Amino acid sequence: MDQTRKTILQIEDNEANRILIERVLEPHGYRLLHAADGETGFRLAVDEKPDLILVDMGLPDIDGQTVVTLLKQVPHLEDVIIVAITAWPADKAQQMAEQYGCHGCIIKPIEVRNFPQQIAAYLHNKQ
Repeated sequence: MDQTRKTILQIEDNEANRILIERVLEPHGYRLLHAADGETGFRLAVDEKPDLILVDMGLPDIDGQTVVTLLKQVPHLEDVIIVAITAWPADKAQQMAEQYGCHGCIIKPIEVRNFPQQIAAYLHNKQ
């Protein structure tokens, strides 16, 4: 099963949110990487080439939209799924995600019960 183990990079500055996502996803076999700011997240994405990147839109250094724009410019990351995570209202969040080229968005607070299925659906649609 290790050959199918997917890596998820979480770019999230809120410690409680990072821990929650880790606790929800790790039992499903995902390998999680963490970055607390956009610059670190960008570097980790380039170095690790995760299968999926969860980007908080409100980061302390570089906003999430800029991080997504930068990631989209890296040739070997062109097939990586990028999902925005935000507390913005759903309609604004969806519009923003589409505008910046995200594959979708998940509204905070995440629904713990549905979150693993949401992630699996994004990864499944990649294939």
